[in-house]
Amino acid sequence: MSYLVFARKWRPMSFDDVVGQEHITNTIKRMISTSKIGHSYIFTGTRGVGKTTTARILARALNCESGPTAIPCDGEEKCSACESAIKGSNFNVIEFDAASNSGVNDIKQLMESVNYVPVGGVGKFRVFLIDEAHSLSSKAWESLLKTLEEPPANVLFIFATTEPEKILQTIISRSIRFDFRPISEEAIFKQLAKICVAENIKFEDNALRLISQKANGSMRDSLSLLEQVRSFNSKSFKESDTREVLGMISTETYEKILNLANERKIPEILDIFDKTLNDGYDISEFIEGILTFLRTLLFFKIKGNTAENKYGDILQNYSEGDILRICEMVSATQKELQYSSFRRFAAERLLVKIANIDKTITISQVLDFLKESEGGSNSQLVE
Repeated sequence: MSYLVFARKWRPMSFDDVVGQEHITNTIKRMISTSKIGHSYIFTGTRGVGKTTTARILARALNCESGPTAIPCDGEEKCSACESAIKGSNFNVIEFDAASNSGVNDIKQLMESVNYVPVGGVGKFRVFLIDEAHSLSSKAWESLLKTLEEPPANVLFIFATTEPEKILQTIISRSIRFDFRPISEEAIFKQLAKICVAENIKFEDNALRLISQKANGSMRDSLSLLEQVRSFNSKSFKESDTREVLGMISTETYEKILNLANERKIPEILDIFDKTLNDGYDISEFIEGILTFLRTLLFFKIKGNTAENKYGDILQNYSEGDILRICEMVSATQKELQYSSFRRFAAERLLVKIANIDKTITISQVLDFLKESEGGSNSQLVE
């Protein structure tokens, strides 16, 4: 058997396998169980969040030999309908790529098969999955509209799109819309950990959390990144290896910068920044890395995990308020970089500001200072 990349090998085969979209999959399962199936659905959301996968599972659920069922075949033993749907050869399931077939003639040709009777008899559906639906031309949508106004029995349309605003309002009003959310970092992390355990791969939590952050809400992207890191070391994932493979700046770099900023050693900070750019890293990536590092520090600070922490010195030198203020400065610089013609200077200016930040003094620190002062005064009086 040929090698399967993680994105294909771990593609969800049931509604329960779809990560982070329970608000949609649970609703669809109830619709199937109560036989309340619509004739047109719009699945919208960013890339890699499960739109097409969920549509394919729905198509199998409706045409499974034991269905329609909310639990289509997903194990080794599959009915012929589910097996053919997985292989892409099921007569009842038609996938259409609107990105490369966006014209009205393409849609008219597709619509010629709408009136065919579903294979399998009563209760089965002909499912038309139109991917990248926003790519269809206005005339193509108008051609579809007539069919959606008077849909044949047991015909189901699923429009998957990342840009629902480009779909005609008349189509939207005749469809049931499901908005797929970006998947949380925690949900991605748990799924990646599950995959690593199943694949007998050892991993550091921080390595998988880096991938989860880098994926930016996309489960598919996280699997591609996992595959990329695996090619570097198939037996284990370490944070340092993950940063190297994904081209991410080391946390040690940001740790040095904040320690130097605490001592107001601006020339040394700028030297580190200069070396980082010479190593081939992008300014935007450098700034984004600072924000990610500050986020880590902030959560350690909030949890009170400072004494036995690898960033203990930094956490002692910077208060929660200091970290928040620096975060705001970094965020402002991120926005500035989108329009600035002097991106490097904007980043250098940020580093100088961080080094010159006035530290927040907490009430407890003031009280400690007063106690020390009183103690010093008393000792002088005794003498």
